[in-house]
Amino acid sequence: MASMLEFRTPGFNPYSVKYSPYYDSRLAVAASANYGIVGNGRLYCLGLSAQGVQLEKAFDTNDALYDLAWSECNENQLVVATGDGSIKLFDLAVDQFPVMNWHEHKREAFSVSWNPISKDTFISSSWDGTVKLWTPTRNVSMATLPVGCCTYSTSFAPTNPALVSAVSSDSHLRIYDMRTPVSAKYHLTVTIPVHAPPSGAVLPRLRSPIPGGPPGQTYAGAIPSEVLTHDWNKYAETVIATAGVDRTIRTFDIRNPAGGPASVMMGHEYAVRRVAWSPHARDILVSASYDMTVRVWTDGSTMPPPVPPAPGPVHNPAENTVRPGVQLGLMNRHTEFATGVDWCLFGSGGWVASVGWDERVLLWDAHTLLRG
Repeated sequence: MASMLEFRTPGFNPYSVKYSPYYDSRLAVAASANYGIVGNGRLYCLGLSAQGVQLEKAFDTNDALYDLAWSECNENQLVVATGDGSIKLFDLAVDQFPVMNWHEHKREAFSVSWNPISKDTFISSSWDGTVKLWTPTRNVSMATLPVGCCTYSTSFAPTNPALVSAVSSDSHLRIYDMRTPVSAKYHLTVTIPVHAPPSGAVLPRLRSPIPGGPPGQTYAGAIPSEVLTHDWNKYAETVIATAGVDRTIRTFDIRNPAGGPASVMMGHEYAVRRVAWSPHARDILVSASYDMTVRVWTDGSTMPPPVPPAPGPVHNPAENTVRPGVQLGLMNRHTEFATGVDWCLFGSGGWVASVGWDERVLLWDAHTLLRG
């Protein structure tokens, strides 16, 4: 594999990395001392130059940092989620202290996401079972969405500023539409049980193991477990990828909440901590896992359908077919939990940044992983 750029974060274990939406040469890392269990946090702003990855600015916090999001309306600002439940807004033009500080969450704030369409709001999720909507111009939240259990990840839809998604410890993906009245289930419009099997779902096979047998095997779902991460497809606006403790990546179409997964990607040996769809291709995503690897996948949506099996009972085309995704490559240069990954929005479409508890930030070209 080709060489990669590296930056060290001595004494701090990174949890999240995000490229700037404004510059291909700038990214930020949210990190925590003592693996985020106890101690301070540090926000790193990094720049790429001819000399490699350089530190441009760092901010220290009194508690761990678990996630970050760049502002979509100010190129120098970014928001972080902290272990004490607070949400802090930092400005690279201001030394040391955050320019705004919100503290409404009752437990650890674990995820933040900026609205890429309206650009004037952002959201956070917490172990206290809530998602909160914020704007930088107000010192209190604009809305609170009750999830009811530990909520690990929240996000805005990339094409609709009113849609908010969240995944949680109860094995569900939830969609909230802020255009609906608050009296209607607090804006909750879609609930998808991530591990439940849809009726009649099958996994296609190239060949049936039984001569003359059916063209696939029944997809039986899985034991419900915590969902740790999710991301919206940037090209298929109703498709979301989820992953978590059971090591499996699944994609869902929110237009069919009871339809089960559209595709399943299996291969990680431990929990999947982060997934991110490529901003350059509709079928490509990357994942970071506690098995210390970062993997590149296709969800199979652009691949030809499986070759029909030997003659036998006719498969009912009305049955819901679960596509098996394919692992395209694996990066195993991290030596501890891989906890964060993000795509660069610019360039040839393959540059990825990943972070892990090994106190390292790695920048590499995903194209070098793809199998020939």
